[in-house]
Amino acid sequence: MHTVKKKIIVKNKLGLHARPAALFVQIANKFEADVKVTKDDMEVNGKSIMGILMLAAEKDSTITIVTTGKDAHEAMAELEKMAGTDDMEQMLKPVNPVPAERNPSKHGEKKAKK
Repeated sequence: MHTVKKKIIVKNKLGLHARPAALFVQIANKFEADVKVTKDDMEVNGKSIMGILMLAAEKDSTITIVTTGKDAHEAMAELEKMAGTDDMEQMLKPVNPVPAERNPSKHGEKKAKK
């Protein structure tokens, strides 16, 4: 079992609040590794949105991420990239947005009932 520990300065202007916190948790949950995040004296589960929000990690605050498991290195690489970026808007863009012509809500159409 591998363990990786890194201190990271939160660079995005939003800190780890709301959407950035949700993205952090989404990334953490892609991996089998356990993820712990510490700020000051508080340690939380990095796969828990409530935990990440409780840290109240603002821009330029320092957090410590510890990943433990067979994919700990891969998990750390992605989490470090996310938490350390100052271009959060780019990271939050959907990868494959649904085109407006295929999205009924964009045209006022009602979705088919099942």
